[in-house]
Amino acid sequence: MMLRELIVQGWLALMRNRLRSLLTMLGIVWGLASVVLLLAYGEGVSRSVLNAFLGIGNNVIMVWEGQTSMQAGGQRSGRRIHFEFDDLQAIRDEVPIVKAVSGEWDDDLGYKYGTRVLSVSSKFIEQPYAGMRRLEIAEGRFFNDDDFLQHRRVVIFGPDAAKKVFGNRSPVGLNVNVNGQEFQVIGLLRKKVQDSSNNGPDNTNAFLPFYTLRDLMNRRDPEMIVFQPIRPELNKQALLAVRTVLARRHDFDPRDDKATPEWDTIDDGKDIAQFNLALDAILGLIGALTLGVGGVGVMNIMLVSVTERTREIGLRKALGARPRHILVQFLIEALVLTFAGGLVGILVALALAHAIPPMPLYADLFKTQNHEGDIFLRTSGMVMGISFLILTVVGVFSGFWPALKAARLNPIEALRYE
Repeated sequence: MMLRELIVQGWLALMRNRLRSLLTMLGIVWGLASVVLLLAYGEGVSRSVLNAFLGIGNNVIMVWEGQTSMQAGGQRSGRRIHFEFDDLQAIRDEVPIVKAVSGEWDDDLGYKYGTRVLSVSSKFIEQPYAGMRRLEIAEGRFFNDDDFLQHRRVVIFGPDAAKKVFGNRSPVGLNVNVNGQEFQVIGLLRKKVQDSSNNGPDNTNAFLPFYTLRDLMNRRDPEMIVFQPIRPELNKQALLAVRTVLARRHDFDPRDDKATPEWDTIDDGKDIAQFNLALDAILGLIGALTLGVGGVGVMNIMLVSVTERTREIGLRKALGARPRHILVQFLIEALVLTFAGGLVGILVALALAHAIPPMPLYADLFKTQNHEGDIFLRTSGMVMGISFLILTVVGVFSGFWPALKAARLNPIEALRYE
């Protein structure tokens, strides 16, 4: 018998008891809507948490000065490591799997505007830093090559730092005194959601060209090196290669991770992704259990249907129908009932997902606009695919036992059934 004909017969059989079928479908509708909404919530949370973490940067690795814990090159352990400015160029020249490198020095500086002097956490950085650390300009511009080559005294503020120093006025174009020297504000960063940081979130920092470190603090060497591998999966190789270059230049064992402690945000991102996957699995399991309750209703109605149609089954077998034909017929009836309820459940879930407003997660904390940092119910293709898979499994399990029972009926006893 053709599949299309079996589906039509299954639908007609269900329509003979419309009220009973409708009530049974309600369990499937509610169950699938729960699955879709829970998975959509899980994906929304996952994206918000991951995006907030990625506020630290795009596949960034940071190493800073440490203390040796192994003897190497005739040097004792416990020796302090101090980076040099030339280390940065050595990494660029010798590590081709690193596509961007920047030195960094962090310190608190005094900013005077008008009669007020305020301490602001400040970062001295190089040109590639913005792309690595996801610094986006809201007003003005970022540093250009001439700012570094000509040692211009320019500064860029994070939005919270700017408000702290200048109040509610736009700082771009204004002059500010930094540790006794005049600097011009050339840019204001866009406020971003960031729940991971080194020495404070970027919203609260000011950023200066690295070369001005010499003018303000009489220093030329970085205390931290920030770099980015050409591909995220090369993070371990890139870190080892960078550490090998630094070890050769500063006489320590490249295996000594205490000499140059690191923060590999790529590994942390993988951990967050695994956590998000576990969260999705738990929410999917909860939704599947809810849908399973509806599946029990499908199984019950199919068992009743088998009992009511016992003589019909006996007649079909007497006319030559094989057990597998009976099994497939009743299994398809169960699937028709399940998928009909599932279709309505998906429509209900989509309507609710669009009706439920974004739920605040980071937006209130960071005071962002356009709901950035909020949790949206994301009914993506993956969510729909997983929901359909769960629905199929529930439908098969719900209909298989009644279908098997019908297939195993003895035709003689079935014809005698009253």
